[in-house]
Amino acid sequence: MSDNQLLEVIEKYLNGEMTTEERAKFEILRNENVDINNKVTEHKNFTVLIKQYGERMELEKRLNAIHDEIDVHTLEDELMIHPSWIVQLWRNHHSKISVAASIAIFAVLCTLFFTGYLSNREVNYLRLRGEVAKINQKADKLNDKLNKLNHPGKVYDNPGKYRGTGFAITAGGLIATNYHVIEGADSVYVQNAAGKSFKAKVIHSEPANDIAILKIVDTSFRNLGPIPYTFKRSESDLAESVYTYGYSQSSPVYDDGKLTSANGLNGDSLNYQISIPVNPGNSGGPLIDSRGNIIGIIQAKQSQLEGVHFAVKASYLLNAIDSLNDKVNLNTKNNLANFNTVQQVKKLKNYIFMVKVYNQ
Repeated sequence: MSDNQLLEVIEKYLNGEMTTEERAKFEILRNENVDINNKVTEHKNFTVLIKQYGERMELEKRLNAIHDEIDVHTLEDELMIHPSWIVQLWRNHHSKISVAASIAIFAVLCTLFFTGYLSNREVNYLRLRGEVAKINQKADKLNDKLNKLNHPGKVYDNPGKYRGTGFAITAGGLIATNYHVIEGADSVYVQNAAGKSFKAKVIHSEPANDIAILKIVDTSFRNLGPIPYTFKRSESDLAESVYTYGYSQSSPVYDDGKLTSANGLNGDSLNYQISIPVNPGNSGGPLIDSRGNIIGIIQAKQSQLEGVHFAVKASYLLNAIDSLNDKVNLNTKNNLANFNTVQQVKKLKNYIFMVKVYNQ
């Protein structure tokens, strides 16, 4: 009997579709063959889980509300500032977090069901068990993080898995950064120069061009005021003085250099080559010329050539902005052109953000 035939027989057996004689014969086969008996048990347990999913649809709707109400990373960030409030919040909502973890398991099962995975007769039960085990491990890690909130005397590091830089496109909270900064993120926050974090979401991404556009969705965010710089669509000149300002450290860092090539590796027209010494945290930061025009987005990914770094040209960012569903009115007046670099950097401070990415 092939695996497909065996699964069909098991389903008939569990669904009560066998005759009395067929059922008796199959039960004898189960008793004699341990492997078949185990497959029947596994298939029965799996079927029960799928049926339970229907009963938990309402709970799944609560998941988004729970996540909006409780943000673990924000709780950890604010632990030392409001310890008693954090602990109280954990005590009030730890049961909801457990519900959220449980729903995650059933969401995986539902995905398997509706994508046709269950219609494949060659279902790999061991693989299914592995996926569920991974979900349980993630739930355990989440509970471990929340349990730490019961120890307010302990200082915790920034929980962000990765840090990059972003800069304002509009006063209303559109932020540009690199795609590789936010790739695979479960949640994204941007932090201003004053150290205040705001929740953001990715509204546009272009992996091929390494561009991402974020929108601050935090209700506490306030309009930034007029953007002081403009974006340069035309090509910049070789040997031009350029600089960047971003979060290669926990506080903003200024670095300068020259534009050394109009193209990237192997003549790639997407990039400028620059001599600025950049680090991973600079990814997504602005490349600015001496007149205060943004001419590119810093890429701090490792280069094949030592000491050589690149920036995505601003023209590609402008094309990405033009492709957004909602029209974006960019600043057309450069308010930095008449200032020296020191003065420019001071005026840039409130428009450059640390991008904090969280992954499970």
